[in-house]
Amino acid sequence: MTDSNELNGGQVIIDYLIREDVPYVFGLCGHGNIGLIDAMYERSDDIKTISVHHESVSGFMADVYYRVSGKATATFTSCGPGSANMPICLANAFFDSVPFLAITGNVPTSQFGRGAFQETYRHYQADFPSTVQAYCKRVYQPTRGEQVPLMMRQAWKTMVTGRPGPVVLDVPFDIFKESAAEETPDPKEWSANISCRCGADPEGVEKAVDMLLSAEKPVIVVGQGVRYGGAAGELKALAERLQIPVASSASGLGALPVEHSLSLGLVQRGGTYQANHSCRQADVLLALGVRFDDRTSSSWIQGYSFTIPPTKLIHVDIDPEEIGRNYPVALGLMADVRTFLRQILAELDRRGYSGGPTPVSRKWLAEIDTYRAKWDAFVAPGFTDDSSPINPQRAAVEIDKALPEDAILVSDIGVHHNWLLQFCKPTRPDSLIGSMGYGPMGFGVAGVLGAKLAAPDRPCVSVCGDGAFFMHANVLGTAVEYNIPAVWVVWNNYAYGSIRGLQRSYLESRELATDFHHPATGKPYNPDFAAMARSAGVEGVSIDRAGDLGDAIQAAIAANRPFLIDANISGDLNPPGAGVWELPGLGVNRPAIGERYVPK
Repeated sequence: MTDSNELNGGQVIIDYLIREDVPYVFGLCGHGNIGLIDAMYERSDDIKTISVHHESVSGFMADVYYRVSGKATATFTSCGPGSANMPICLANAFFDSVPFLAITGNVPTSQFGRGAFQETYRHYQADFPSTVQAYCKRVYQPTRGEQVPLMMRQAWKTMVTGRPGPVVLDVPFDIFKESAAEETPDPKEWSANISCRCGADPEGVEKAVDMLLSAEKPVIVVGQGVRYGGAAGELKALAERLQIPVASSASGLGALPVEHSLSLGLVQRGGTYQANHSCRQADVLLALGVRFDDRTSSSWIQGYSFTIPPTKLIHVDIDPEEIGRNYPVALGLMADVRTFLRQILAELDRRGYSGGPTPVSRKWLAEIDTYRAKWDAFVAPGFTDDSSPINPQRAAVEIDKALPEDAILVSDIGVHHNWLLQFCKPTRPDSLIGSMGYGPMGFGVAGVLGAKLAAPDRPCVSVCGDGAFFMHANVLGTAVEYNIPAVWVVWNNYAYGSIRGLQRSYLESRELATDFHHPATGKPYNPDFAAMARSAGVEGVSIDRAGDLGDAIQAAIAANRPFLIDANISGDLNPPGAGVWELPGLGVNRPAIGERYVPK
């Protein structure tokens, strides 16, 4: 407390987090945030501090913590370079619609514009907010203690309402210690009672039902709006009632269990044949919380992932900016997807439509079964390949088979991510977590720690490329320090494999700066990641046989302590897919299976 028995700025911030039931604050110390850390120290029995070894790790941990628990947390960083390490993880959360509060320190208000140590001042005083405004929903910067309560509650509300996303609270050094308020705002009065579960207009719901019931080849496409909107149950109910197959963007995988009879799997440039070929032939497409980015849409080239028009698109999203961004709509509805699906089911009840198979749906689903059989025959050889280094398709399959049903697989970005999306079979919305919008390396390396803190009773495994792991190997220390029993599977192909694949596909194999080689021998080079792990106090093993991969993962989970598996996996194969991807100026690759669809 201050001399006036008022709470200072730092105390208001921490007390508000506690009143929001935030269990953890992730971050890294610096001279600019020691006032906040002092407030955290006072309340250390009520909120736990996790100190990391790189600022972006804190953001990735907060990001994945939310994806698993549905509860937002906060990060803390200092002024200058400390907070300048945050834009990568802020952008990742922003573009994947994940909220967390980034509390960044700044120089004292009395030193604004004087070029104090670590001040960003050349264009505007204490100008860190300009650094991050493109990567978050909003930045708040209190310059007087009395502003902290107002900005804290406004920041939290902005973060969690509407389309969720990260918010920055940039606090000058002196404001952490300046008198702010006699008491903290009560979240129950300011944000807890705000509902963003808006529904579609009734006429739109009726029109959507009319379109779905009259369709001969309908398909539902789901994105993360279904997964993180808690709409998986409603999705399953609608799909089964109307017998409509469901394709998933990379962000939507797991919203419907992949092995469900109506699941088509992944639709995108590297998607399955049954998903792409069904979606591009659909006469009505119901898109739920989908952005239609270039990967999902095969670079928006007609006839590979989608053919809109003539396909009639019903696009439902809580953010109207996404509706009509990349495709014209036959019906666009701004709505929370769970509320919308409940409206559709209620409208079917009102009409007395019980649902079930019809001659039209049976014909469409039987046709899709032939696409699925073609895909299964195409990928079958990779399931039994025993070669060493490990066949990447086989690696993805062995990883998936080894994980218990309640496991959480956190994928980093890289070529392995594409293999996992194709050949893992998530059974629930949080079975497979990945970065889908911004794609920063390190997301999965660090994010698995957040997953394990959010779900301590569930196995949490990160699959990450060798390049990404080497960038963020500091996570080993954090796992040991806080006894977080995460498991890392390092997909070691001695390269930035996804980019090398692009060089081979689009640049006639003119490879540079993508392979890791030893200067003396010219052979593939990487550190011994297993030995690196052991030096940090983490159990580490190396494997190069597919048959050993599953056993190693199960042993790592059973150990219930931090564990790393260095897996030698071939980098000479690229994931096959039924879509395409255009790199303007370099061309368009050919689909590995199937051809471009041209409507008759």
